[in-house]
Amino acid sequence: MASPKETYRKHFIPLESNPDVFTELVHKLGVSPTLAFHDVYSLDDADLLAIVPRPVYALVLVFPTTDSYKKRVAAADDGSSHGSPVVFFEQTINNACGLYALLHAICNGKARTFIKTESWAARLLKQCEPLDIDQRSRALEDSEELESTYASVARKGDTRAPDNPEDDVDFHYNAFVKSHQNGHLFLLDGARKKPVDLGAYPADEDVLAENCLKVIRRMVAEASDDPRSVNFSLMALAPALDG
Repeated sequence: MASPKETYRKHFIPLESNPDVFTELVHKLGVSPTLAFHDVYSLDDADLLAIVPRPVYALVLVFPTTDSYKKRVAAADDGSSHGSPVVFFEQTINNACGLYALLHAICNGKARTFIKTESWAARLLKQCEPLDIDQRSRALEDSEELESTYASVARKGDTRAPDNPEDDVDFHYNAFVKSHQNGHLFLLDGARKKPVDLGAYPADEDVLAENCLKVIRRMVAEASDDPRSVNFSLMALAPALDG
């Protein structure tokens, strides 16, 4: 899904929705190997949900972006992210929505406590938290370390990546996190102008609880022009199985 920006200074190869790829990238960026991404195979089957290690610190959803979804987002997207209790990055790198979802997942909630001191991700947080949204965007665009690290994993996975990073893709990534400041649940979408505050969230529940799953079920239904479609994928950031 295109960012609100009409032009791009940089174009990245889109990431495959693959837990191994996302895990390798977050580890290279500075997240402790005790965390990893895992597939979530169902939104309502208790047995399949029980497979996911807990607690879940963030969820990353990838889904097809239909015209009707884009219109709903555009109609609802106003205001700014100033003073938000989450770390939010507006997407200004083409085809990098997976990267932005990944960064939103590791920079918010308890997941940020797993970022290793002096790593790229730690330096990013220190640099970007005081900045406004445009300055944050430019910090990501200007990071040669981020670009090279991303490139080292971007073509990995089970499907062939596009040869041209400027080619449009029809899928988009969102992240769901709990704020480390006020505990609210947030939907973070770099293609929007601001975070979406989904309201207060039970302190004793992680992000894979029913309060978040019902939001995702509704999004999946609304994002599809075909109500029978199951063309989506969900990953959870949680403890590594061998951590």
